[in-house]
Amino acid sequence: MMLYPNGPEAAVRFLKFVNASPTPFHAVDNAAARLEKAGFQKLREKDDWEKDVKAGGKYYFTRNQAALVAFTIPAEWKHGAGLSIVATHVDSPNLKVRPISKRTTSGYLQVGVETYGGGIWHSWLDRDLSLAGRAVIAEQGGGFRSKLIKIDRPLLRIPTLAIHLDRNVNDSFKFNQETEFVPILGLIESQLNSPKDGANGKEEKPDTAKASSIQANHHSELLALLASELSVAPEEIHDFELSLFDTQPSTLGGINGEFIFSPRMDNLVLSFCAVEAIAESASAQTFPGLEGNVNCIALFNHEEIGSVSTSGAESSLIPSLLNRLSPTPASLAQSISRSFLISADMGHALHPNYTSKFEDQHKPVMNGGIVIKTNAKQRYASDAITSFIVKQLVERKGGKVQEFEVRNDMACGSTVGPMLSKIGIRTVDVGNAMLSMHSIRETAGSHDVQNAIDLFTSFFEGFAVLDKGLTVD
Repeated sequence: MMLYPNGPEAAVRFLKFVNASPTPFHAVDNAAARLEKAGFQKLREKDDWEKDVKAGGKYYFTRNQAALVAFTIPAEWKHGAGLSIVATHVDSPNLKVRPISKRTTSGYLQVGVETYGGGIWHSWLDRDLSLAGRAVIAEQGGGFRSKLIKIDRPLLRIPTLAIHLDRNVNDSFKFNQETEFVPILGLIESQLNSPKDGANGKEEKPDTAKASSIQANHHSELLALLASELSVAPEEIHDFELSLFDTQPSTLGGINGEFIFSPRMDNLVLSFCAVEAIAESASAQTFPGLEGNVNCIALFNHEEIGSVSTSGAESSLIPSLLNRLSPTPASLAQSISRSFLISADMGHALHPNYTSKFEDQHKPVMNGGIVIKTNAKQRYASDAITSFIVKQLVERKGGKVQEFEVRNDMACGSTVGPMLSKIGIRTVDVGNAMLSMHSIRETAGSHDVQNAIDLFTSFFEGFAVLDKGLTVD
């Protein structure tokens, strides 16, 4: 298929992953499926699973369908062992459907949306958009469940104003994100032959509806479409979380297939690489190692808005795992001191049209290898020791590293690294170089996918031996 042309094998596998993962819920679900295929056993946080975890085992758990933690236990594991963690995030800037989304203007059906994260919002204009997320539906025989949904055809569009009606649009393009950024779903005329909201053909009024009913909050046409996709009646949908996504598939690009053109690469690239690395390492004949750290990946949600949620990096996910694997104060302290965390998030590639935005000696390029991100103000958690360890791990696989620091006259972004380092775990911030971060259509290097997998695999295979030979008082 032209959608998946010949190119770096890891990059092509990533394309399939990102095309199937328009929301964090889908990314976690697809990651879980990959781990299951590699023999990982699912745990539930509410269960007393400590007694079931055995040396040599492979396990994972999810939280709220939006975060995932997976880990492998060495053959001679005991309490107090460290964790070798690769931490990423699965959320990206997007538009979310409002709890009351029903809007009509000048004959158009419209859908109210809220911006999530720091997106390059003008890149969402004139794109073929659809909806994906999860819905709470009633089950036959009683009970409710949350079910994923992904509508694979264009539904919505945020049209720009014709240049004939705004001759100055190219001089300084700005728009109001509340009033001029509302997607259109269709034309009101299409309602003439459609049933009204509610089960009895009458429009359900907010003051008479049950508290659990959302029928009056959204266009009946939208609810009918969702119901069809979910194979339920509209009134059986009790709530949903939906995001807009671009229906144009991700693909390889460039004259030699050296680029990936795709949404959500910040940070699904490195989330994919983390899953692949731990799955491949756990399936290798050399697994399990006799001793050393518990290998672990953590895919968090809500990094783009500060990580403050039950599924974000500031939640209890990593502290809880540390405590459950090393339940005494002494063994917990030992485990933290023996642990190491790679905070993996995409970084900025040198932009040929804006070279002045980069510090003269810190200009990462796509397909140039892993980028180590450093910031004296600790917006990144890297230091000389943790950076040295990454360089050694990359060297084991014959790879290269690049350095990135932001200019002194520019603000620096951040990652999950600094907040997770508060636990006391040694932390380094790394990434792959990319262009147009937070655009609806980003650009990254197709060869860098394998570069990241190689680093994470080297980490899982070789960190324990490397750490034993490093003295830092």
